[in-house]
Amino acid sequence: ARGELGQDGHPAGPARRHRGEDGGALPRAGRPDHGVTALSLDIREVPWEDPAGDALRESQQAEVRALYSGEDTEPGPKPTGDDIALFLVAFDGATPVGCGGLRPIDASHGEIKRMFVVPERRGAGVAEAILGALESAARERGWSRLVLETGLEQRAAVRFYERAGFHEIPRFGYYVDA
Repeated sequence: ARGELGQDGHPAGPARRHRGEDGGALPRAGRPDHGVTALSLDIREVPWEDPAGDALRESQQAEVRALYSGEDTEPGPKPTGDDIALFLVAFDGATPVGCGGLRPIDASHGEIKRMFVVPERRGAGVAEAILGALESAARERGWSRLVLETGLEQRAAVRFYERAGFHEIPRFGYYVDA
């Protein structure tokens, strides 16, 4: 999967991560809520075409393009409503503040796509809550491993995923030759 640890569309490099199987089990159900205390979050599954999700994904992609000199660096097909199994948007009241999705790789593996939190809400537990919801959804699907790909310039995202237990793996899928 691709993304600066949670965000996709960046040059492949040492920031490919995974969690599960030999990389450590997905966290068990019922673990703490990742410490979300500053916000009253409502994480909802929405269709890919949902306007709130679309706006968050566009903000994520704009941020990525700015980091990489305006280039679209994501190899392979872009995620769509046809290949994303689940897309979540986190709301604080009526305000969408973050998102993330899951794309199946095979019957027991998935890829995290389009993780993003609006800049003014970073550090408040939104990303942790979204990741926890994605991990729960992966377990419900019977998946034993989640992967993602991220760009090297997204250092905060890399640190976030490392803290969450993800670690570097070899390139995979569309990212092998990127």
